[in-house]
Amino acid sequence: MTFDNNITVTGMVISAMPVGEYDTRITILSKEKGKISAFAKGARRPKSMLMAGSRPFSFGTFEIYQGRNSNSVNSINITNYFMEISQDLEATYYGFYFLELADYFTRENLDGKNILKLLYQSLRALMNNNIPNRLVRVIFELKIMVFNGEYPEMFQCINCGSEENLHVVNIQKGGMLCDECSHRVNGNMEIETSAIYAMQFIITKEVEKLYTFRVSEKVQRELENVMKKYMDLYVDKSFKSLEIIHSLEYNTMD
Repeated sequence: MTFDNNITVTGMVISAMPVGEYDTRITILSKEKGKISAFAKGARRPKSMLMAGSRPFSFGTFEIYQGRNSNSVNSINITNYFMEISQDLEATYYGFYFLELADYFTRENLDGKNILKLLYQSLRALMNNNIPNRLVRVIFELKIMVFNGEYPEMFQCINCGSEENLHVVNIQKGGMLCDECSHRVNGNMEIETSAIYAMQFIITKEVEKLYTFRVSEKVQRELENVMKKYMDLYVDKSFKSLEIIHSLEYNTMD
């Protein structure tokens, strides 16, 4: 019985770490194998054919040799480097935040197709000046939660099932409460109808149609507030890139 074989996967480099003098250990989010790690040997040598494709955001096909104890990259064919993102400091950190979230929510040998598609389309949205990066972020956060199977119920009251008079969301309870049920619990947040519609749209629409709308500043802040509280409750990890994003936003306000 042998464990050695070559596979070819389509995916994106979501993290890269230097190893030794010339090697790089990359983690790829692939549609076929989920998250997979491999050593790109010699990738940091000046003339290495693996250098460019071993950087975060690189999307393409990767031929990987699966060994008994580790994987190694044989060849890389990159179709999109997302170079425009690296030319914009804010977009770069938003992009790294998306990579970190994708890394957190994915596992090895599990289908990574949906999150890979979301990641790809979200990076494209960061390069689109018609949609604010802040909106791209909340869309990405909510949709990746949807793919993970944990997201707020936005279509009916989580207590009685009513679809009428939905004006508050309760993060601890997990979704919307109607006017009658909302009086019985604490921790409610009032939310605009437009914000409810936006979240319903994100939850139900296919990835390709997600980045086709904009919202007012008030609705944007409500979406950010809801997702921050939801992520704080259900994601037990802090992200370095998000801390930098917050500092950039704070400096911009000043």
